[in-house]
Amino acid sequence: MTTILEAACAGTLLPVMNEIADREGVTADYVRAMIAGGKIVVAGVRNGRCSPVGIGKGLSTKVNASIGTSSDIIDIDAEVRKARAAEACGADTLMELSVGGDLDRIRREVIAAVSIPVGNVPLYQAFCEASRRYHDPARLSAEMLFDIIEMQCADGISFMAIHCGINLYTIERLKKQGYRYGGLVSKGGTAMVNWMLVNKQENPLYEQFDRVAALLKKYDVVLSLGNGLRAGAIHDSFDRAQVQELILNCELAEEGRKMGCQMMVEGPGHVPLDEIEANIILQKRMSNEAPYYMLGPLATDVAPGFDHIASAIGAASSARYGADLICYITPAEHLALPTEEDVRTGVKAAKIAAYIGDMNKYKEKGRERDREMSKARRDSDWEKQFRCAIYPGDARAIRESRRPADGRTCTMCGQFCANEGSSRLFRDDLVPGEKK
Repeated sequence: MTTILEAACAGTLLPVMNEIADREGVTADYVRAMIAGGKIVVAGVRNGRCSPVGIGKGLSTKVNASIGTSSDIIDIDAEVRKARAAEACGADTLMELSVGGDLDRIRREVIAAVSIPVGNVPLYQAFCEASRRYHDPARLSAEMLFDIIEMQCADGISFMAIHCGINLYTIERLKKQGYRYGGLVSKGGTAMVNWMLVNKQENPLYEQFDRVAALLKKYDVVLSLGNGLRAGAIHDSFDRAQVQELILNCELAEEGRKMGCQMMVEGPGHVPLDEIEANIILQKRMSNEAPYYMLGPLATDVAPGFDHIASAIGAASSARYGADLICYITPAEHLALPTEEDVRTGVKAAKIAAYIGDMNKYKEKGRERDREMSKARRDSDWEKQFRCAIYPGDARAIRESRRPADGRTCTMCGQFCANEGSSRLFRDDLVPGEKK
C-alpha cells in the first residue's frame, strides 16, 4: 500500500491532506509539498479510529500528553481515564508508556478509548518482556524486539519513539566527558545502553535501521527518533553525548525519508532558555527541517511540584523558535506517577505555552484572538471573554464562584474597576474600525 509520503512525493493529493489543510488554514498543495519534503508528518494515517494530526512546518504547534502504568501503580481504568482527560483538555496526541501490568491489554484499551493518535516507546515492552521471560533485560534478542515493534504497529500505534541514534561511539562520548551532572533520564535509552555494554554489541536499532524504517513504513507509522541520551539537567544541555545522538538522528531522518518512512526527531528535556533557539536551529539545519518533538523542555531543574510551569516557559520559547510538537510535563514530574488531575493541569499548561509560541511564530495570523479578548475586557463583555478564552469553562467557573455586586465588574476590583472607569472617560474617542 502506498504511504502518505510516497503519495506526496508522487504529487498525489489525498483526502487527509485536504483535511489537515482546512484545519490549519493552509492549502492542500502546501501540506502535500511539505510532506514530500519531510517537513510535515501525519500521525494516524491508517488508524480509522482517530483523526489524523499534521505536525511540522507552517502548522500549529501540537501538544502530546503521556500516560502509562509503572511497576508500582497498575490501574488500567485509571490510565484510560487519564487518556480521555488528556483528549478532553485538548491534547493533540497521546503516548502510552506503560511498564507495569498487561502491556498489550493496556495499549489496546487506550488506543480504543481516544480519537487522537497514540504513540509509544517499543523498547519499554521489549525490556519488560525480556525481564519477565529471562529475568534479565540484557537477554533481549533483536528478533524479539522487532516482533514487538510490528505487533504494536498492527495494534494501531500511530507514531513510535525508537532509540536508533544511540551507538557505541555515542556511549564513548558520554564516558570521555566524565559522565554527567544529571545522569541518564530516558528509561528506554538507559536500558539500551545497558544492553549494549553487557552484550558488547552495537544497538540493533541503529545497526538495522533499514529494517526499523521498513516496518514502520509498512503500517505508515511515524518514526520519532528518540533521544535516549537527552539532557536531564540544564548543565548537561549541549554536551557531547547529546549532540552526537542528535547528529545521528538528523542523519537517520534523511535516510528514513529516502526509504519512504515518515520521520521526526526528538529533542532534549532540560534546556536553559538561552540555549533553546540554538538547539532548534541546529536540529532544523542538520535534518533538513524535519519536525522537531521537544520533551518539555524544562528551563530549570529546581521546581519540583511546579515543573509544568517550568516546562511551559521552555515550551513557549520552543514553539516560538520552530519546535513542532511539545510533550507536556505535569506537576508530578520527578515526584510520582501523574493523577488524572495532574494530566489535565499538564495539558492545559502545555496548550497555553504552545499558543503563546504560535502567536509569536505566526505574527501575521496569530494575534487576532488576543485583540478580541482585549476589546471584550475593555467593554466588560463577559460572554465574549469566555468565547475568546483557551479554557472558557475554567474561566467561567472561577468567576461564578465569586460573583460581584455589579455584574459588569469582577471581585478583584469591584467598584474600582479600571476598565469601567476609563471606558466612561474615553468611549467617545474610539475611532470607528477595528478598535470598536
